[in-house]
Amino acid sequence: MKKDNIDLLKQAHTLPQKPGCYLMKDARGAVIYVGKAKSLKVRVICYFNDSKKDLKTTMLVKNICDFEFIMTSTEVEAFVLENNLIKKHSPKYNIRLKDDKTYPYVIIDFTESFPQLRYVRRFKRGPKKKIFGPFTMGSNISNIIKILTKTFLLRDCSLRDFKTRKRACLRHQMKQCCAPCIQLISKQDYEQNLSLAINFFTGKGAKSLQVLQDRMAEYAQNEEFEKALILRDQIGLLEDFLKVGKQVNAELFGNDLDIDIISYYDGESEVDISIYMMRAGILLGHKNFHFRHADYFESLDREILNQLFQYYENLEDPLPKLVITPFSDDNIQLLQNAKLQLKVASPGKKYKALITLVAEHAKEQQRVRLTNQNETKLGLHKLQELLGLKRAPLHLECFDVAIWQGKSPTASQVVFRDGRPDKKSYRYYHLQECLEGNNDFAMMKELISRRIKHGSLPDVFIVDGGKGQVSSFLTILEQFNIRLPVVGIIKSKAQSPEKLVIPKRLNPYLLAKDRYLYKIMAQMRDEAHRFARKLHHLDMKNSITDSWLDNIHGIGPITKQKVLERLDKGIEELKVMDVDSLQDYLGVSKLIAGRIRDYLV
Repeated sequence: MKKDNIDLLKQAHTLPQKPGCYLMKDARGAVIYVGKAKSLKVRVICYFNDSKKDLKTTMLVKNICDFEFIMTSTEVEAFVLENNLIKKHSPKYNIRLKDDKTYPYVIIDFTESFPQLRYVRRFKRGPKKKIFGPFTMGSNISNIIKILTKTFLLRDCSLRDFKTRKRACLRHQMKQCCAPCIQLISKQDYEQNLSLAINFFTGKGAKSLQVLQDRMAEYAQNEEFEKALILRDQIGLLEDFLKVGKQVNAELFGNDLDIDIISYYDGESEVDISIYMMRAGILLGHKNFHFRHADYFESLDREILNQLFQYYENLEDPLPKLVITPFSDDNIQLLQNAKLQLKVASPGKKYKALITLVAEHAKEQQRVRLTNQNETKLGLHKLQELLGLKRAPLHLECFDVAIWQGKSPTASQVVFRDGRPDKKSYRYYHLQECLEGNNDFAMMKELISRRIKHGSLPDVFIVDGGKGQVSSFLTILEQFNIRLPVVGIIKSKAQSPEKLVIPKRLNPYLLAKDRYLYKIMAQMRDEAHRFARKLHHLDMKNSITDSWLDNIHGIGPITKQKVLERLDKGIEELKVMDVDSLQDYLGVSKLIAGRIRDYLV
């Protein structure tokens, strides 16, 4: 039951005048905002008294039905706790720091006998893994990895091929690999070659370049001119790679080798944060983040500090030795003391020019992003206009319910934020089969009831269907006391374009009238179909393998899962494989492979 603002204000007056965090809740008890305060009592009272509030705070307060608090000993503890609570509850009104894009990394896994250079964009850290990056600014790191692998004769095959190979590959015959797979090089010599390659990522590239130049001179002296020319070209590309990393004037950086330089630009409606990253004396690249003015409730400096704390706490790479920020000493101290083992400093004269450069980058980053987002914003504003909303809908969810082969009903949920797919929030739902057969209303009701439990409902629900589906969806929402707009997408047919079904509108809206809105709606519908098909293929694969894997003695759930993850062949293809091939392909023991072979034949 919702408490009115008078009751909430009375409750706020009873709070302690101590630092801590407060959790605002909606009618369903879901946490919709988490905040921190030096004084819980003073801060929370501000939400419910008669003081003038901006639009974003007014919208938040309108949805608050209750709150709770957690007291801490210091403001720094509240700073840390706030971030943990945001990660736990994912509140609707808190800012979620999102990187504009992912960057490439180089990873070397020393758990392997003969490690290789691998290009990755996402990875899991490990105690015996070395990770370099991120790489940007024209580093062409994928090509550099290929050159280093060939030049220093490192392996580039998969671990599976490496372990099963009986003879050297074509790359060895072309003198581009030292063939560690058949022990043509000692582990010690291979590690020396790998060390020379790693030098290019640790600021010691000049040392390795000298080795290559000596080798090139030796080729020339032995009149192996073709080899010398190839090596010369490779050396040129590697020299360019090192120059890209050092393109910012070294005088600006001084002797600090591992530093982050942070600045921001406060635009008309959004704030952009830029982080320049320098590692081992090389400028590797930058990270960019942004959020809207409408999304934060504290001072701008404190909100940026919140985001930086979130960024560094979740950072998978080693922390830099020094972070340069444009903030006051008090704010710097707050970030530095927040259990991050992070040294933070103001720019001073030494880094003033660099802070200015990063701030300019943040400004240009915002300009370019907003220019490219104009089409998306126009589409969302059109949807706002059609639905009569007070603000543009930024969180959209689309559902596609389907029944495969007359049974096993499923639903796919795709999520768009700011007009773009948020794939981390996609969901599958396996729905209950109805005894009476296909019952769309019952399946939809189950879907919505399960979706509600996850909290953070969207601004608009989108269903794949016409008036009937939209009406059913609205009826079910009303049963849960939820009043949110719902629209339906009618697929195009011969002589009939795609339309948007809008409740209380006499005729559906022709999406062809607004290409910006059409682009968003069509992409959401296609994503829902694609995601549903992916689930269908997974279910089909499981059903096929379930029918025979479960009949083989000795295959437990862990082994079965391993087989399912590797299996991409049909049963007929498996039947022609011998025990050794099955063992290697499925990643199982020889005993299990033998049992599978016996069962199949």
